[in-house]
Amino acid sequence: MPNLDRDGVPIHYEVHGRGPAILLTHGFSATGDMWNDQLEALSREHTIITWDMRGHGRSGSPRDANAYSEALTVSDMAALLDAAGFADAVIGGLSLGGYMSLAFHVAHPARTRGLLIIDCGPGYKKTAPREAWNETAHARAEEITNLGLAALEGGSAERSSAVHADVEGLVYAARYMLTQHTSAVIESLPHIRVPSLVVVGADDEPFLAASDYMANKIPGAAKVVLSDAGHAANMDQPEAFNRAVLDFLEAHDL
Repeated sequence: MPNLDRDGVPIHYEVHGRGPAILLTHGFSATGDMWNDQLEALSREHTIITWDMRGHGRSGSPRDANAYSEALTVSDMAALLDAAGFADAVIGGLSLGGYMSLAFHVAHPARTRGLLIIDCGPGYKKTAPREAWNETAHARAEEITNLGLAALEGGSAERSSAVHADVEGLVYAARYMLTQHTSAVIESLPHIRVPSLVVVGADDEPFLAASDYMANKIPGAAKVVLSDAGHAANMDQPEAFNRAVLDFLEAHDL
């Protein structure tokens, strides 16, 4: 599978199928392999692009804080579309990947044909809760520093099943990609004008309210709650997840 060279940082990605593009971004400490149960169903009429973010999986893990950020992640996503030969795509992701998908829309609305926002939050309007989130992200970095990959054990399916070439990259990613610094993403929700689907597992309690908020704030957004599913809703209930996405794509001719 190919790697994309981003100023010396190799970004691993895979392309499956033919047709209009869907770019899927994984959550923090997961990899693009978390979408494997989606590939057969979604690639029948679409090109599916999956990838490993900086510091994750088979992508590079530079020892430089300046090589990790929300802006660089969004730029990587745009470069992946270029490499695969697409001007635009349905942009989707889970958890951190969902947040980055919303951030991509902020930066590149003309390249976003639709949004798939899965088990994530849209960030924070106020400084205090954003700082509390960032403290959690830094604590996660410390946990991985101290425990290594053992820190991922016992987590939801997308994390516990992930294979990473370099654990140090996850520490940098936690400190400089998982953290948030503005309210741009949450403030963008009422201005989204592309078809949007919000998906959340019924048992993913930390993100139920956030999913309601996004579905209410994004004009015309649809929301699907998957029964017997946690944070990795697409892995916990792949058939129901795939059906929800296919129905959404068909309804909006995406």
